[in-house]
Amino acid sequence: MKESIKHAFALGETNKFQPNERQKIIVDKVCREVVKRHLSMPATILLETLRPLNYIGSQLMHFFQPIISAVLTGDGYTEFSHLLEQRGSVDYLFNRINEIEAEEKSSVKDSA
Repeated sequence: MKESIKHAFALGETNKFQPNERQKIIVDKVCREVVKRHLSMPATILLETLRPLNYIGSQLMHFFQPIISAVLTGDGYTEFSHLLEQRGSVDYLFNRINEIEAEEKSSVKDSA
C-alpha cells in the first residue's frame, strides 16, 4: 500500500522539462510578439508571479483566449496551454523572452 501511493503527489522536476518541436515554435512566436510589443517586463513579472501557480496559470488561458488566439492559430493555443501545465515551462518561457530581447538589442546596435 505504501509503495502504491509513494508518488501520488509528485510534481516532477523542473530541470527535466523539454518542449517538443511544435511547442518550441509556438513559444518562439509568442515570445517574439511579446518582445516586438515591448512587453518583456510585464510578461516577466507575470511569469514570475504565476510560477507557484503554474498549472492554475495554464487554466487562466481560457480567460485570455481571445487575446492569444490573435497570435496563435489552430491547435497552437491548445498546445501552448499544454506546455504551461508542465513544470519548467515558466523558466523556458522566461529564458526565451530574454534571449529574443537580447537578439533584438544586438541587431539594433549592429544596424546603428
